[in-house]
Amino acid sequence: MAKKKTAKTAGKTTPVRRRGIYLLPNLVTTAAMFAGFFAMIAAMNGEFRAAGVAVLIAMILDGVDGRVARLTGTESEFGREYDSLSDMVSFGLAPAMIVYAWGMAVLGDEPWWWWAQISWLVAFFIAVATALRLARFNTRAESTDRRFFQGLPSPSAAACIAFLAWLLAELDLHNAFMLPFVYLFAVGIAALMVSNFSYYSFKDLDLASGRVPFTYAILIPSSFILIALAPAPVLFSGFFLYALSGPFTAAWRRYRRRSLAQERSTVDEGQGD
Repeated sequence: MAKKKTAKTAGKTTPVRRRGIYLLPNLVTTAAMFAGFFAMIAAMNGEFRAAGVAVLIAMILDGVDGRVARLTGTESEFGREYDSLSDMVSFGLAPAMIVYAWGMAVLGDEPWWWWAQISWLVAFFIAVATALRLARFNTRAESTDRRFFQGLPSPSAAACIAFLAWLLAELDLHNAFMLPFVYLFAVGIAALMVSNFSYYSFKDLDLASGRVPFTYAILIPSSFILIALAPAPVLFSGFFLYALSGPFTAAWRRYRRRSLAQERSTVDEGQGD
């Protein structure tokens, strides 16, 4: 029988803790990475519906692994770093490959050289924007307001790109006419990731207490029904509206500040008279 290793400290014998990782949350993270990797393979084969579904699965698993770690008390620095690397694969490289594969499928076997160059440059911009977004999030996670994200979250950005390719495939709009619009859209979404726009994180919703507004009882099943009826249009519309919420919120706040400043100046002028 193998003996347990021990160490002597100040005359006392204590067991030596072996190095290792927590299995359960890292299994979920690995599954999310697998889904992201599968999305790349599916895109390379021209199966954009499967790629979109794989990105959706990766998003669900990415939201589960952290909660599993917190519920089981298995949070670790290794898990956080591994999760960030998994996000880079699922929400950085996967949407980049989806855009590139979509564009090259449109261009055919002999694409015009400038479109071929633009295709991989757009894909690289998505990947590097995701890397910068994740690095900024990791370095500022403890110092920012948990209710808001700075910049569009990488899972939402990946969803916008993957679900657009899925939607265009279902609408049979896989043609060269749509190519510049798809590339501009992808670049714009990637730019939102590294922007300073604030996005609501939904982290202040207390789902653990079991009490939610009554309207949720209608909205949640209604959303599931709509997604089941038309998954690509509904999912793309939802995440695209979320992506637009950052710029629109910033514009609304600027408008409100200007309106308040004008009201104050008007009041001051009236008091001066």
